Amino acid sequence: MTLEPAELVIFDCDGVLVDSERIYCRVDREVFAALGAEFTEAEVVEYFVGSPHDMLTALVEERRGRPLEPDWQAPFKQRYEDALDAELTAVEGVTDLLDALAVPYCLASNGSHASIRKNLGRTGLLERFEGRMFSARDVARGKPAPDLFLHAAATMGVPPERCAVVEDSPYGVRAARAAGMRAFGYTGGLTPAARLTGPGTVVFEDMRELTGLLGAALS
Repeated sequence: MTLEPAELVIFDCDGVLVDSERIYCRVDREVFAALGAEFTEAEVVEYFVGSPHDMLTALVEERRGRPLEPDWQAPFKQRYEDALDAELTAVEGVTDLLDALAVPYCLASNGSHASIRKNLGRTGLLERFEGRMFSARDVARGKPAPDLFLHAAATMGVPPERCAVVEDSPYGVRAARAAGMRAFGYTGGLTPAARLTGPGTVVFEDMRELTGLLGAALS
């Protein structure tokens, strides 16, 4: 079967555009430990990278053996903000990639609009995505459901089968497949390639490879 050419590239944010997952994972372990839920680094990567908020909360509650308060994250927010302010950078090669793309692109993240804007602003990428940022708060279900990607594609006026999704988490790759979009799994961060491979998915390690992969996989 001949694949339709890509008319839109949809990027995840954390771990794909901004190198935030390493920071989040480190601070997550500190925060969860303070709440009485110990996780190894490998467990944090497996369970929490790209996960929706309700899934994260349920896993922490299960590990600590009792419920969390509804606003359990509030006392720790500044800890995350300070670490991101001090350390956050754009993913290596992503600005070159965006400059080289010959088709429109947008962003679709399980994060809130506020966190998306802050992280893009910290890394100088905000202007590139102004007016083209979509959050799981915009739809009924975030990733791994397909709702967010379908919403982004519809808003941008592109059929799902002509969209390419760039993700670094199994939840995002599953959402892309469910939406009928081709997935590109970025392994230059924390997620092992084995967790991203599967049908309709191209796995790659360097953002600068993507323009060539898009052409090869989608032409």
